[in-house]
Amino acid sequence: MTDVLDLTLHEQAELIRTGALSSVELVAETFARIHSSQALNAYLTLCEEAAIEQARAADVCIREGEGGPLTGLPIALKDNMCVRGVKMTCASRILERYVPPYDATVVSRLKEAGAVLPGKTNLDEFAMGSSTENSAFGPTRNPWSLDRTPGGSSGGSAVATAAGLASAALGSDTGGSIRQPAGLTGIVGLKPTYGRVSRYGLAAFASSLDQIGPFGRDVQDVAMLLQTIAGADPRDATSDPVAVPDYRAELEAGVAGIRIGLPEEYFGDGADPEVREALEGAIRLYEKLGASIRPVRMPHASYAIAVYYVVAPAEASSNLSRYDGIRFGSRQAASSLSELYTRTRTQGFGAEVQRRIMLGTFVLSAGYYDAYYGRALDVRQRIRADFQQAFEACDVLLTPTSPTPAFRFGEKEDPLSMYLADIYTVSANLAGVPGLSLPAGFSSGGLPIGMQLMGPWFSEARLLQVARAYERETDWHQRRPPHRRDVSLLAKG
Repeated sequence: MTDVLDLTLHEQAELIRTGALSSVELVAETFARIHSSQALNAYLTLCEEAAIEQARAADVCIREGEGGPLTGLPIALKDNMCVRGVKMTCASRILERYVPPYDATVVSRLKEAGAVLPGKTNLDEFAMGSSTENSAFGPTRNPWSLDRTPGGSSGGSAVATAAGLASAALGSDTGGSIRQPAGLTGIVGLKPTYGRVSRYGLAAFASSLDQIGPFGRDVQDVAMLLQTIAGADPRDATSDPVAVPDYRAELEAGVAGIRIGLPEEYFGDGADPEVREALEGAIRLYEKLGASIRPVRMPHASYAIAVYYVVAPAEASSNLSRYDGIRFGSRQAASSLSELYTRTRTQGFGAEVQRRIMLGTFVLSAGYYDAYYGRALDVRQRIRADFQQAFEACDVLLTPTSPTPAFRFGEKEDPLSMYLADIYTVSANLAGVPGLSLPAGFSSGGLPIGMQLMGPWFSEARLLQVARAYERETDWHQRRPPHRRDVSLLAKG
């Protein structure tokens, strides 16, 4: 018999809508699995009592024939999104006692849709990382293999979704932080177009790159969540007023006549042979389904990592200046203002956050601004132009999500090797285009392999349609990880 927690979001929604399952039952089962899976360390804060109350209210709505599309379904939130009255740490010591006085726009929209909010998930500190090893409160473990990372920075949200510790989840993506962990944990993750989803109430890392997006167990789940959170917001000046389509309307339309581009620069020597083999299989399947496969060039793709690690740290150094122990952040005892800043930020920020603040401050400093930041902005526009040109020849781009399957804890001690884990994902953030990762196979060691699809600005509906066509013909998304229950006694070491 299938465990209800292993069903998709839309399958659970149908059971609740018809009365075959109550929200209270689903939420109680979810928390039981969370408590028995503590070694995964997916959550930083649990809201169990409040969630049960929300579930009871949801069941009343259902009985009265009311409720929204997500009524009664537990949706986890990455712990860099504000929820009124619930602690938000950003996985950092500097914010370990901060409680927001308001809801992020995406949280308000989830509540309006009837969702239950079980808690806040783990992440790399301030979303800076690709493994969720940089959390001040311990790493999150991959439910497919407990000695492997789940990717990052949204590792907690990805694991909560993959392991059935929530029906689905929201994460944020600055350089691949939704797509990469989705690929490494065997689920679907979508980074929307910049401006498609409001960033109001999201703790800023790099404001021109950050986007909130959904995790789900299949494409339909992601479409449901995106439908709820997308749309303009007057409280976010960067949100775009482009109309939100019905993301589920064309899901089953198939790919006959769709032009799929293969960027030559993404299929070089950097990918693991098993990743390459999985992608080649996907390409053959798309051809069989009627898609047209064609090579395209992205001549500035090789500069994306360098550009990203100038632009993102520069914006981070500015955004994180507010955490000084006076306006925000846990204050450390000091005898002078200078000592207060130094002690608060040294003790409050972890090593990776400090590294990126230093990098950002350097590239913005007098004498180096034009040489680094100014040139990076110029190349960023060239990367955007590469996408514009590519989309004249094709409808979507297909690439690996990550160069390798999930890597072991401590395997990437050198910061550069960790940064290269996002080599296939950062370009979408620099250009502002949408990107989606979906399961495309497994390695010989039983680890998920992700495939990335990218499309023109505001083409999320097309991406979902193309992803669904592949998903319908394969069963990768139906597989569930072995370490999703009763792992609380395993060592966290």
